[in-house]
Amino acid sequence: MWFALLLVLLPLLLLLKKDRKFVPPSPPKLPILGNLHQLGILPHSSLRDLSSKYGPVMLLHLGRLPTVVISSAEAARMVLKNHDLNCCTRPSLVALGRLSYNYLDISFSPYGDYWRQLRKLCVVELFSVKRVQSYRFIREEEVVSLIHSISPFGSSSPVNLTEKLFSFTASIIVRMAFGKTFQQSGFNNINDRFEEMVREAMGVLGSFSASEYFPYVGWIVDRLTGLHGRIERIFHKLDGLFEQVIDDHLNPGRTRPDGHEDIVEVLLRIQKDGIEFGEAPLTKNGIKAVIMVRLFLAGVDTNAATVNWAMAELARNPRVMKKTQDEVRTFAGKNGRVTEDEIDQLQYLKMVVKETLRLHPPAALLLPRETMSYFRINGYDIHPKTLIQVNVWAICRDPRYWQNAEDFFPERFSDSSIDFRGQHFQFLPFGGGRRSCPGMNLATRIVELALANLLLCFDWKIPLGMKGKLVIDMEEAAGPSLTVSKKTALHLVPVDRRSLEDHME
Repeated sequence: MWFALLLVLLPLLLLLKKDRKFVPPSPPKLPILGNLHQLGILPHSSLRDLSSKYGPVMLLHLGRLPTVVISSAEAARMVLKNHDLNCCTRPSLVALGRLSYNYLDISFSPYGDYWRQLRKLCVVELFSVKRVQSYRFIREEEVVSLIHSISPFGSSSPVNLTEKLFSFTASIIVRMAFGKTFQQSGFNNINDRFEEMVREAMGVLGSFSASEYFPYVGWIVDRLTGLHGRIERIFHKLDGLFEQVIDDHLNPGRTRPDGHEDIVEVLLRIQKDGIEFGEAPLTKNGIKAVIMVRLFLAGVDTNAATVNWAMAELARNPRVMKKTQDEVRTFAGKNGRVTEDEIDQLQYLKMVVKETLRLHPPAALLLPRETMSYFRINGYDIHPKTLIQVNVWAICRDPRYWQNAEDFFPERFSDSSIDFRGQHFQFLPFGGGRRSCPGMNLATRIVELALANLLLCFDWKIPLGMKGKLVIDMEEAAGPSLTVSKKTALHLVPVDRRSLEDHME
C-alpha cells in the first residue's frame, strides 16, 4: 500500500519541484511588505546589490506586486526586443500615470491604443529629424543666453551651474512647445513658479504610492501622507498653464514671435484635421497629456541633469577636460560660439557625452512594464500581470561589459560601434527596442550644444571647499524623482576666456 502511494506521489513531488525551479530567484520576504524593506534610499543601487546575489533575473514582491528586475544586457534584450509584445503595456498607477490619469476619458485608457497612437504621433511629428532641426535656432539662441548669464567678466565667484542648466533646458522646451517665452506670453506670474512646478511633478512621479502596492487600503495611506493631495495640486497647476496656452493659440489674432509652428500648433492642427487615434479623435486632454508627459516631464530635468553630470565629471578629470576643450577650440567656435553644424566635428566631445550617459543615465530604472502574456527569460517563467523593471544603471556599470566600469573614461568609445540608440543592450540610457525614448535626437543635440559652448567660452575651476580642499560631491540625490541627479548643486568658477585674451593683448 505505501509503495503504491509513493509511486503516485513521487511524480507529483517531482513536478512541483520542477515548477519551483523555473521561478526566478528571490530574496526572503516579509508578510505584507514583501521585499519593499530591502529597497534603500537609492533603489537602483539596492537592486544591483540584490542582483549580484540572486542573479540578473530576480523576482521581488513589492507589496502585492510581483516584480522581475532585469540586470543584464542579455536579459534586457529578451524583454525589450524578443518579448516586446508580451510586455508592451504599462501599469496604470505608476510613473507617468499618476499625473496623466487626470486626463483620461472613455477613449484614453492608460497605455492603451489611444496612448500608443499618441506615442506614434510624437515619433513621426513632434520629434522627427525635420521637426527637431526646425527648432535649431531656439537651441542656439538659448545657449547664447546661457553663456551671457554665466559670464563673470573677471569675477572669481562660483556659479550655481545646476540652476543655470535647468533654466536653460526649460527655456528651450517652453519655446518649442508654446512658440513664445513666458514673458512674451504674458505668463510672468507662472514663470516665477515654473521650476517649482516641474520639480514637484518629477517628485510625484518618483514618490512611493501605497495604493500601487497595497490594494484596498493603500489609498488611505496616500491620503494620510499627502501624496494624493500633491498629485491633485500639481496637476491643477500644470493644467491651468496648459489651458491658458491652448486658449492663446486658438486666439485668431495670435502672432508668432519665433515665426515657426510650435508643438501646440502641430497638435491643434492634427485635432482640427480630425485624425483619429484608435477609435477617437485627438482631444484637448490628449494634447495636454502629450505636452506634460513628452515635453516637460521628459525633457527639462533629464537634459539639465546630463549636462550637469558631464561638467562635474570633467571638473574631476582635468585630463579629459583639457582634451575636450582643445578639440572644441581647435575645430569649432571660430565666431565665438559653437553651432550645431560644428558638433559633428567634435568626436571626443561625443565620447564624453556617451560616457556621461553610461555612468549617469537620466533614468536609472526604465519605466516599468507590465506583462500581458506568459513567456520565459533565461529559462524562468514570467507570468501575466508581472512588473518588469530594467536596471539600466546597473547594466551600464557592469564589469562584464565595461572595463574599469566605475571610471570616467570616454576613450572606451573610441573605434567602438556601441551607441545609445537602443540596439546595444549594455548601453540603454534612452531605453531600447521599439519603445525607446522618442526625444533621443532632441536630447543629444541640447546636451552636446550646451557642453561644447560651456567648454569653449570658459575655463572651469573647482571652488575651495569648507576645509580648503578641491572636492566635488558626486553623491546621487535620494528621494522622489525619476531623474538621477546630483545630491548637491554643482558650483564651479568660470574664467571667461574672452577676458583673459583681452588682458593678454
